[in-house]
Amino acid sequence: MSRKLAAFASVLSAGALLLAGCANPGTGSAEDDPTEPVTLKFWHGWSEKSEVEAIDASIARFERQHPNITVKATGNVADATVNQALRAGGGDAPDVVSSFTTDNVGQYCSSGMWVDLDPFMRKTGLNKAEVFPKTLLDYTSYRGDQCALPLLADAYGMYYNKDAFKEAGITRPPRTMSELKRDAAKLTRRTGNGGYRRVGFMPNFRLYQNSPDRLFAQWGPAYFDKHGKARLAEEKATKEFFATTRELIRRQGGYGPLETFRTSFGDEMSSQNAFLTGKLAMHMDGEWRGLFMKGAPFRWGTAPLPVPDDQPETYGRGYLTGTVIGIAHSSTHQNAAWELVKFLTSDTDQVVAFANAIHNVPSTKAALTSPKLDTDPTFRAFLDIARNRYSTAMPASINGGQYVVSLRDFSYRVEAGKVHDLDAGLRKLDDEIDADNLQAQN
Repeated sequence: MSRKLAAFASVLSAGALLLAGCANPGTGSAEDDPTEPVTLKFWHGWSEKSEVEAIDASIARFERQHPNITVKATGNVADATVNQALRAGGGDAPDVVSSFTTDNVGQYCSSGMWVDLDPFMRKTGLNKAEVFPKTLLDYTSYRGDQCALPLLADAYGMYYNKDAFKEAGITRPPRTMSELKRDAAKLTRRTGNGGYRRVGFMPNFRLYQNSPDRLFAQWGPAYFDKHGKARLAEEKATKEFFATTRELIRRQGGYGPLETFRTSFGDEMSSQNAFLTGKLAMHMDGEWRGLFMKGAPFRWGTAPLPVPDDQPETYGRGYLTGTVIGIAHSSTHQNAAWELVKFLTSDTDQVVAFANAIHNVPSTKAALTSPKLDTDPTFRAFLDIARNRYSTAMPASINGGQYVVSLRDFSYRVEAGKVHDLDAGLRKLDDEIDADNLQAQN
């Protein structure tokens, strides 16, 4: 899902717009008759030809089931554009909106710009706990307000070079962090001038999808206490996570040489991707990466990422995120809009067809076990990650995931050796996160 690359960058700008939009220029209506003729405006972010074709096919299926509802879809719409339109309200605003940025759900819900979907689910008999996996419900709600629903999901796991593994005498992907450190060092190949031909597992947080929160998910950390206060300094997993990444760096030659090698890599979504060109033997990525691996010059496979040595029972877990969809607060056709949202998110055949078309993970329990799903074993590994009860998503926050940005910036300093007192640094990080959250609430 290449659109994920741009999603995180929009968190701050979109968040500022949402917070500025709390003036609430007017609310819509849930008094409309969904059986009457109506045209709905649906704004989404898909822009690649195959993805636009897939969402258009989904809409066509919906319109065949609801001949009274016409859906006018507009693609390649950024969160900031949606938020501007919702603040302005009026007839030009969309009725149904989707976003690739799950970090913004806390703002969508708390600002009221996306309506609470629970009344619509109760009215139409959709039991969300029976339909959707709990983790996906968690990242589409905020403090009891279910203002969004999952529209396919992304799961993060490991891609590995089977030929490189065979050459190194490694028979299976690592399952624990100790095995990851051992195998990464064994798979690394240096050049005579101190450079690299191949790195076993590049831990550097600036690499492609290597945002620290994604690997940190393997520890199952708790970012906040029951009062909403940041607790990374007291979280045992935080120190273990940084100890693991620093040891990965040390065993493979140090931060400087690794970072120099990373800057030589080609674009993530191009044929010069470092894993595709054999410069990485193991790589963390999402299920969509498989679409780019056709014609790879080596045999490859997928597996869950390793877990901490003292949590072997959690092996199979991973980091989950995905696309979210909701109804604009300003829509005067909210019941008809709900029919579209309900179809796109909960109709099993629709979810499966859409997942197969764009190679994303289905977002309902029934779809995840459907025999109609893509049978490619490299894709199925990510379905197992999505079903794993230990898999986690990032907790929603009122300021669009600013705490994730803070963690990322802190992690850059840690890996570069610029944080000499980790405990003190983590306490300062907690204070920064708490201050940001407090400011967003005022």
